[in-house]
Amino acid sequence: MASAVTISVRSLVEYVYRSGSLESGFRSAASLAEGTRIHQKIQQQYKEGDRKEVYLSAEIPCGELIFTVFGRCDGLLLSGDGSLTVEEIKSTGGPELPEEGREVHWAQALIYAHMIILEQELEAITVRLTYVHTATGEQRSFERLVTAGEAAAFAADTAAAYAPYASLLLKHGERRTESIRRLEFPFPAYRAEQRRFAGAVYTCIAEGVNLFAQAPTGIGKTMSTLFPAVKAMGEGLLRGLFYLTAKTVTRIAAEEAFAQMNARGLHLHVVTLTAKEKACFREEGLCGAEYCPFAEGYYDRINGALMDMLEHETLMDRRVLEHYARKHSVCPFELSLDAAYASDAVICDYNYIFDPRIAMKRLMEEGKKETALLVDEAHNLVDRGREMFSAALRKAPFLALKRSYKARNRALSAAAGGVNAMFIALRKACGQDGTGTWAEYPEELPGLLETFVQEAERELLRPSQMLLTEEKGEEEGLLDAYFDAQGMLRACKMYDERYITYAESGRGDVLLKLFNLDPSHLLTQSSKGFRSRIFFSATLSPLSYYRDMLGAAEEDYSLTVPSPFHKEQWEISVLPVSTRFRDREKSLVPLSKALAAMAARKGNYLAFFPSYQYLQDVYEVFAESVPGIRTLVQGSGMSEEERERFLAAFRPDNGETLLGFAVLGGIFSEGIDLPGDRLNGVMVVGVGLPQLGLERNLLREYFSARGKNGFHYAYVFPGMCKVLQAGGRLIRSEHDTGGIILADDRFLEPPYAWLLPDEWRDYRVLG
Repeated sequence: MASAVTISVRSLVEYVYRSGSLESGFRSAASLAEGTRIHQKIQQQYKEGDRKEVYLSAEIPCGELIFTVFGRCDGLLLSGDGSLTVEEIKSTGGPELPEEGREVHWAQALIYAHMIILEQELEAITVRLTYVHTATGEQRSFERLVTAGEAAAFAADTAAAYAPYASLLLKHGERRTESIRRLEFPFPAYRAEQRRFAGAVYTCIAEGVNLFAQAPTGIGKTMSTLFPAVKAMGEGLLRGLFYLTAKTVTRIAAEEAFAQMNARGLHLHVVTLTAKEKACFREEGLCGAEYCPFAEGYYDRINGALMDMLEHETLMDRRVLEHYARKHSVCPFELSLDAAYASDAVICDYNYIFDPRIAMKRLMEEGKKETALLVDEAHNLVDRGREMFSAALRKAPFLALKRSYKARNRALSAAAGGVNAMFIALRKACGQDGTGTWAEYPEELPGLLETFVQEAERELLRPSQMLLTEEKGEEEGLLDAYFDAQGMLRACKMYDERYITYAESGRGDVLLKLFNLDPSHLLTQSSKGFRSRIFFSATLSPLSYYRDMLGAAEEDYSLTVPSPFHKEQWEISVLPVSTRFRDREKSLVPLSKALAAMAARKGNYLAFFPSYQYLQDVYEVFAESVPGIRTLVQGSGMSEEERERFLAAFRPDNGETLLGFAVLGGIFSEGIDLPGDRLNGVMVVGVGLPQLGLERNLLREYFSARGKNGFHYAYVFPGMCKVLQAGGRLIRSEHDTGGIILADDRFLEPPYAWLLPDEWRDYRVLG
């Protein structure tokens, strides 16, 4: 019996016919956006009887495989003599239009021609390939008359070229499904409440709804979400899943969970995406065939690399990807992306789904319907969402571009000058206090930025010349301004009542920002179409706030899982000292004494502070008054190696007391795992409130105007999340014990007191 392979025309021909090198670092985003407009402009010229965006589907037999190919041709045109022409339209922002059609574009048009010939029982059809320049509107068309036999032979050859890859994926799929059916939970037993959490994940995936779960440390959140999702894949409910994280350490936890299931017989293609700058083999970081041998000829080698890796590997982490990238001389980052589209599970940052700048564009809508999103540490997604959807511009770069290009490119200089003039008007509008806020962005902004982007593209797409050092700097400045302008234009398109515009003037510059106040709508839109979204965290409290900010619908489920640990494992104390900014000087000695008392018992301890300055002030008092205790101090901008050395110092067999000073909300207060005697006690200084500032106050006003408690939404809930995360570093298993000191008198008062977890409420107040 023949096996069925369903694939889009574009995916088929790109795999078989795409060739050449990766493009250089600059790609014309505006030109890409012009594609739809150009298609529509040409299609508007079609005559009566002509058809546009024609959906086509056909079967192509190939040995033991039957390919069902589908797609939409741009145009199907009827001539006066009754003959047909199939048209494929391609837009380009390159310096010149192609002298002849690219092979991959002809292939797409020829497959459409074959499908139309089959559907309408034709003997021949004309194939037209039309290129349009996005900047100039210039058109160039190429035509071929193709017979039914020629089209059928081409389709058969194309299917045959794809067949080995299709067979590999089919065999993998059969083995994957069988392995999932046999897979048992990879631990001897479920922890308390873990089965309930895993059951809720499976139910939500089965029903196609979303889940918002607060699951405390120790419940085994990673396995509790991955195991039921994998089981749902085996039942045919899912074809794939994304495990989304905010930090590297949580990616490692997901990799380890897959490895544990793999050791129990699971056969699943899992790829981890690493940020491009970390994955790159080239220290210079220069992309493009002219700079990098891994980019040169990439598409000529990528199919072999993918086949090799997918045939021999299941867990494709950074180390594995680097091995195959070097073996086949391909870019490791692009290899990881291509592998992601072929894999069953992808471990990656939030950006690849939610950020409009870098989200994975090739995900088909049909594929999304059979894919689940598992969003780890989902409390981070609120601020990350605001960051993704906001955009900012400064005046200074445009003034510099206006001056530097005045002699070399008058049109670009004038476009930059137009943006600079808008900033001058903004500076006047800000008045004496140097700030201004508006419900809308300046109405002239999109037009000015579109003109600048167009002129910047023309300059950046010119054939590269030997540039002087000064000119190279100008080009880099132009590229930065171009991307900033594109980001602002993108935000303009998303702008609604959930945004506010503000400007700040000072120090010879002006900042304009389109600030996203409520990311819930755009987070929902950017993840729309997926079968199920599972948001989970140990600190998704209060759930009503996070449901609100992450875009929950009425039908979505909520789950609060109690801690699997006993209250006796914690020794909670509250030190009623004021850590408010005005009182910090007076708090230094009490905090130092409390740290000394905590560290009097031999062990490993961490103290978390709301700022580097406060940390340093307490550290200096402590070091002077309590000599002899080994200390470590977190520095700003620590390298990965420095972070690892910091954590490695917390050994269970330390012969002396170790006290680490770290920042609340920083790299050591969330996501790290120091089980057993690697950590014996924690002090959390302050209630974690974000620093007072314009943006936080804008958030407070926005939510207050909508009937919420604006202070809680802008300050209290985000702050207490950091407190709970830091305290959560202490008890990591049912065998751990230790003490937490909450150093702030506000912990004794609402709302901070009622935001403490149940297991922390049996505290004693230190005198």
